[in-house]
Amino acid sequence: MNQFKNKKILLSPPHLTGNEWKYIQEAIETNWIAPLGPNVDAFEKDMASFLGVGDAVAVSSGTAAIHLALSLCGVKTGDTVFCSTLTFVASANPILYQGAEPIFIDSEPETWNMSPKALERAFRDAQLSGRLPKAVIVVNLYGQSAKMEEILAICNRYEVPMIEDAAESLGSQYKGKKSGTFGKFGILSFNGNKIVTTSGGGMLVSNDVEAIQKARFLATQAKDQAPYYEHSEMGYNYRMSNILAGIGRAQLEVIEERVKSKRLVFLKYYKELSKITGIYFMPELAETLSNRWLTTLTIDEKLTGVSATELIQSFANDLIEARHVWKPLHLQPLFKGTKYYPHEEQLSISEQLFTTGICLPSGSNMANHEQLRVIESLKKTIMERVKMTHPISG
Repeated sequence: MNQFKNKKILLSPPHLTGNEWKYIQEAIETNWIAPLGPNVDAFEKDMASFLGVGDAVAVSSGTAAIHLALSLCGVKTGDTVFCSTLTFVASANPILYQGAEPIFIDSEPETWNMSPKALERAFRDAQLSGRLPKAVIVVNLYGQSAKMEEILAICNRYEVPMIEDAAESLGSQYKGKKSGTFGKFGILSFNGNKIVTTSGGGMLVSNDVEAIQKARFLATQAKDQAPYYEHSEMGYNYRMSNILAGIGRAQLEVIEERVKSKRLVFLKYYKELSKITGIYFMPELAETLSNRWLTTLTIDEKLTGVSATELIQSFANDLIEARHVWKPLHLQPLFKGTKYYPHEEQLSISEQLFTTGICLPSGSNMANHEQLRVIESLKKTIMERVKMTHPISG
């Protein structure tokens, strides 16, 4: 195993199938290399079929998909949008694009995702003030679905559309239904580190076929039907290229294998590390199936003697890429002063998870010897700290 020690282990590298070249070559041979084309059409159709939704539009990024969804929900300057706080900034930036105000909602401990309790309090306050949000953005963190039934029931009661940010959860399921299909709109990401990648790209999906047709129009610079370039409303240059869509087609063909691989990576980590006092893995809610895009855990410094920051640095010293759990958006300088609803009045779950959470290397093409290196590195760090705390006399 020594021959592999100098090779860095990445968090979630791309995993190509080898079949991508077939679709790329077709695009080159037919000269379809610009945005739009047969690969784009097929990728959209295949994804809609896989998810069981009415239609899908392939775009340049998951962020672009969220922006289109907010636009279609009528979000504009002066409006508010409720959004999960424990997520990447891309979930909330499009709220600012629209001139609207984000209001952040805490996580709950069973899924690490949006807290229905906090969401209910936010809605009650919004109703009392006469200013309901225009939309709610719910994120499925690291592949785990949020409590969709409870959250949807709340959104439906107040007649506010839900946007499901499934950027990290393609292939996951909630009570037998595919992730990304619960809201008015679903958002997918095909960034280089995702379970399906096009190197960069995203998709907007929905059962509202007319809304997706409108999104397709807006994403193609909102060009009116005319024998010349005519534009009656503002559009965006958001469409995916035919070459990138070809990569996505090959990736989607193996999505079930990728989910299985990710889950096997998680299971090995769990088997080897879950018995260590102070190590707790991200839960999987009953009647859900997480794609385990990233294996994540929390570490109790009081019990292990090691903080999340120290463990990440120790991994780095061993050429292993590990990351903190997302820093909550309500703590980001960009969103200073925004309203935030914790899970309970004096309990912020997202802040606890940020302080104690770690994402482990979780590539679907991760070799056994690589995973053993990660496991051994973690055990070594904790054992060294135990020896420092309780030195053996003699």
